Amino acid sequence: MSADACRPGAPATRLQKTLLFLGTFVMVSGAALLWMTEGHLQRYLLRSFTAHTGRPVRVDGEFQLHLLSRHPHLTATRVTIDNPPWMPPGVTAEVGRLALLLQWQFSTRPLQIRRLELEQAKFHLVRAADGRANWLASENGAGSGPPLIRSLSMPEARVELHDARRHLEFEGTVSAGDAGDQGQPPPLRITGAGQLNGRAAAFVIQGEPLALARPDRPYHFSLQEHSGATQLAGRGLLEQAFDFRRLQGSFTAAGPDLKDLYFVIGLGLPHTGPFRASGKVARQGLRFDYRELAVSSGASDLRGALSVEGSRSRIRIEGELTAELLRLADLGARAAGRTAPDPDPALRLPDTPLRTGALRRMEAHVKVRLRALQLGPETLRSVSGVVAIRHGVLSVEEVQAALGDGSLAGGARFDAAHETPRGELNLSLTGVPLDQLSGRDDRDSFVRGTLSARVQLNGSGKSLHELAASANGTATAVVPHGALRASIAQATSLDLSGALGVLRKSDKETGVRCGVASFDAHQGVLSLRTFLIDTDESLITATGEVHLDTEALDLRLRGRPKKPQLALRSAVTVGGTLSHPQVRLVGREVAAQAGAAVALGVLLTPLAAVLAFVNPGLQRDADCAALLAQADVPAGADEQPVAPTEP
Repeated sequence: MSADACRPGAPATRLQKTLLFLGTFVMVSGAALLWMTEGHLQRYLLRSFTAHTGRPVRVDGEFQLHLLSRHPHLTATRVTIDNPPWMPPGVTAEVGRLALLLQWQFSTRPLQIRRLELEQAKFHLVRAADGRANWLASENGAGSGPPLIRSLSMPEARVELHDARRHLEFEGTVSAGDAGDQGQPPPLRITGAGQLNGRAAAFVIQGEPLALARPDRPYHFSLQEHSGATQLAGRGLLEQAFDFRRLQGSFTAAGPDLKDLYFVIGLGLPHTGPFRASGKVARQGLRFDYRELAVSSGASDLRGALSVEGSRSRIRIEGELTAELLRLADLGARAAGRTAPDPDPALRLPDTPLRTGALRRMEAHVKVRLRALQLGPETLRSVSGVVAIRHGVLSVEEVQAALGDGSLAGGARFDAAHETPRGELNLSLTGVPLDQLSGRDDRDSFVRGTLSARVQLNGSGKSLHELAASANGTATAVVPHGALRASIAQATSLDLSGALGVLRKSDKETGVRCGVASFDAHQGVLSLRTFLIDTDESLITATGEVHLDTEALDLRLRGRPKKPQLALRSAVTVGGTLSHPQVRLVGREVAAQAGAAVALGVLLTPLAAVLAFVNPGLQRDADCAALLAQADVPAGADEQPVAPTEP
């Protein structure tokens, strides 16, 4: 700088102008900060927060802000944060005292949260049935999560949760903080305890020290949770702290009922008895991938993988499940010890309304492969199929299974898209030994042979009983070869006293050349269209109905003896219900009236179509073909002994 430039009155140099500008800027900025601190800054910050989040904020107590410091800090008391605009009016949070310590840094975000303190906090968390929640960052989701916080203190915050989507109600306290030894970054610890849907619940989450968290590296945590007697433990990581949209982890769980895990993971599961479960989980946005799943309960075990992707309105599930053994006895409310009293214990088919709401909000495609599926006394082996849900329609497709030495194939469909659900059943059995179907030893069976059958039924109703009580369709069973307890065959053609004597002392069998039973269903009434059992002793026919609304049986069996000396008139009636059938012999007068209207030719005429419905190959069976050849027998044959068919 020249000497002339320093003389009084000399023109200001460029440096002097710069210094003058900086001084003026500092004085004006200081005055502005002082003016804003006296109430104006508070209003400005609150309006900015509301405009950015959509959540009105009020401070009804003290408000202090100090920005001209290396560590700016803000303190406010009696703070209220209201619901966002996508929720009904209400309060999300109330904080008795809020303290925020900031730190300047060289970054695109010059201020960093060094410590956050919340005292006497109350949170009122609400989620609607459509998935909108007042704790989310936006109407469409949580966003990338909260900013990094280097230290946190939130002792004994009161939390009320009302979740209409998951049907959860929680009320309790949650504490969060990272207090530890001086000089060592303490881990984050979050604890909670209270009542979850009326049950005692508690959880502990422990994470890496907040002071070491970085936005460009994973953040690790662990979880311990229990609700009632159900326990869940897990370890995992957030791919970026604290972005909960991307995480990976593993878990183990155990408890008295698998369905209780819904309160923890939000995935609807069936009732079971005591269970154990484990697996790995990965989240990408709204998609959850469950891998290496292993669930066991009772004698059942289930393994596989599932992908669950959710939105506000729908959930989609895909995957594949396998099992060495799955027992139906291990599933359902009865297995969990939660069976409600049946309003009508006489009914074999339950009248409990089916829960259809979830089907309308779900899409699914799950492949199932089971080495064994135990259905009460029967066991299916090598079971495969697909469980699918589309637009409120649940279907079990491509079913293949081995039943004894025979096979089962078909599928079922349940349409819950309508106010009154509709159901369809289409099943075929081929070559199933009857003794294997009943689970009895050959010596204890009344009938032996190989069964083929086909069922095509449809109905409508809100329970299994209503579906059956409105059933329409056809059900047919054929036994082309076998044997029948001789006393059964003779009882249909002896008088009452003679039949009782045979039933008491005879274990002798008579050969079955061809047996057919075909029902037509109309509005829940199964009417016998064809019933024939061609035995060495007699040709047995039957008439009658099964009423599925009351589950009442009204059947009459009558034999046409092939030996004239046995040509006495009697019949066997089957009454009672499906749960409690009653079999009795009736006298010759009743039997005569029942038999006079039945002509053998009429009974045999539809037989070819019946056999073709079950399996076209049955028409070429030697014994059934021999029976078909009698279709031209005149009507009067009903009153005469039937000649034996050739073996």
